[in-house]
Amino acid sequence: MNRLLVAGLGLLLLVGSRESGIGGQVSRLVRRLTTLDSQLPTSDSRLTRDLDISFYQRRVGRDPRSARDFTQLAALYLQRARETADNGDLVKAEAVAKHSLELRTARNAAALGVLASSLLAQHRFTDALGAAERLVAMDSASVSARGLLGEIQLELGRYLEAGRTLGSLHLYKEDLSAAPRLARWAELHGRPEEARQLLRAARDKALTSHGLPPEQLAWFDLRLGDLALRNGHLSEAEHELRAGLRIAPADYRLLGQLSKLELVRHRWAQAIDYGERAIAQALDPSTLGVVGDAYAALGNSSRADEYYHAMEVAVSRQPGPFHRAWSLFLLDHRRDVSQILAKAEQEIQTRRDIYGYDLLAWALHAAGRDAEAEPAIQRALALGTRDAMLFYHAGMIHHSLGHEAQARQYLELARETNPHWRP
Repeated sequence: MNRLLVAGLGLLLLVGSRESGIGGQVSRLVRRLTTLDSQLPTSDSRLTRDLDISFYQRRVGRDPRSARDFTQLAALYLQRARETADNGDLVKAEAVAKHSLELRTARNAAALGVLASSLLAQHRFTDALGAAERLVAMDSASVSARGLLGEIQLELGRYLEAGRTLGSLHLYKEDLSAAPRLARWAELHGRPEEARQLLRAARDKALTSHGLPPEQLAWFDLRLGDLALRNGHLSEAEHELRAGLRIAPADYRLLGQLSKLELVRHRWAQAIDYGERAIAQALDPSTLGVVGDAYAALGNSSRADEYYHAMEVAVSRQPGPFHRAWSLFLLDHRRDVSQILAKAEQEIQTRRDIYGYDLLAWALHAAGRDAEAEPAIQRALALGTRDAMLFYHAGMIHHSLGHEAQARQYLELARETNPHWRP
């Protein structure tokens, strides 16, 4: 079982033992997931990566002045963090990349790219923006550098800047570092079919490329599966996600998405199976919530509470702002409303993207402050994004305000966009 999961489940057990009736539940959860982990395949690429990390750790120990070796070590930490959801590796990647830049700033764009990517993965978007701007200034011709900058600008809601940055990449649609960012831009602007075409072309090119780790190849299938799922194309979503699993059989992200897919289909046992296999690889709070919902649908309230509590503890121990998917889950279940609202109000001061406004609007709605939620949800709809969740939130906010005609309009849009989407 990976280090993150051991530490995370140990924390859940420690916290749970201090609360009446919870310690035994979490203990059973730990034992069940530990058994599941032993049954999952181990990727050869992950073993190779860990050996590479050990190799470069020894190299920098022998030669502490080699900026290139420190950059390579930072990149390996970043790769492992993406595969295991280990925030500790993200912090290591950041620290080691900074050290490489201290040793040599000139001709060290690779270290700056790792630094910006590690900050982005930690959701430290303002810091990531500064690093990405320095990277583009250092190498303005780099497609990957401009793609990274455009992605960060999107995350911060700086859409005019992102439009200029990503607009400069339209001649590079086949580039693997440009295509996913251009697809995201198209999706946000209500063009999911264009996004699907860009991602499929990038996926096909990635499969013929040499040197990409299996988890990176599978990411394209993950992205395509997620896009299909959010647009109500369930069979397509399953096809894409299973294609990714054939490449990376133990990928927690693919397993987690399949768990969500089976929940939408009301296949509760399958949702639990995929979800528990995902959690055995990486402690993703949103998957804990999905498994909890599946148990609740089966009438097993004690097992559902076990997972809900584990999710709350996991979320409360996350560094930085709450992940939005976890926050929305908690709001939908009317848990930790005041805490999430406070975080959303704080985050919107610097990160003013449409999903930040959606989270703020939904938190205000959960707190009974719909008059304040209405302008926030309008900001969330400003780009013309076709997302059933956004339309549903808008409909419920207008319903609470007594605007029944607008509420019906938005709820119909939600149903048309994704007939299978469940609040």
